Amino acid sequence: MSKNKPENKLVRQNSLGWLIAVLGGQMANGLDSRLKEMGLHIGLWPTLFALWEEEGLTQTELAHRCQTAHYTTTRVLDSLEKLELVERRAHPTSRRAFQIFLTEKGRSLETEGTSRANECNQEFLSALTPEESDELHRLVAKVIKQG
Repeated sequence: MSKNKPENKLVRQNSLGWLIAVLGGQMANGLDSRLKEMGLHIGLWPTLFALWEEEGLTQTELAHRCQTAHYTTTRVLDSLEKLELVERRAHPTSRRAFQIFLTEKGRSLETEGTSRANECNQEFLSALTPEESDELHRLVAKVIKQG
């Protein structure tokens, strides 16, 4: 067995997937600690964030926007209901679907929640110049759009 490494061997620190996964994990942990101070956790974040952008979505629409499995979205909505942050309302044209709306309590968390998310983003982007930060956003969005 040869001790020489193949020339095209992928090195973990040069793997975009690994780097993105590490950054994503670090950012999720940073946001999670900030959300816990509000009585929330990172698992609730995508759904709350989507509902702050637009209420009245169905569970299927929320699952699509949050890029989560339908059963995961069901569990998240159950948790958010127990926290009295959302409510399910009968859909006006479908007997099977429900629309999801924020309660006043759920709406009241938007300013603090998004502020904490912005703080987390700024902390991670602080090593970059504003131009580098803009370029990073542009490039990551371009790669995501391609996928």
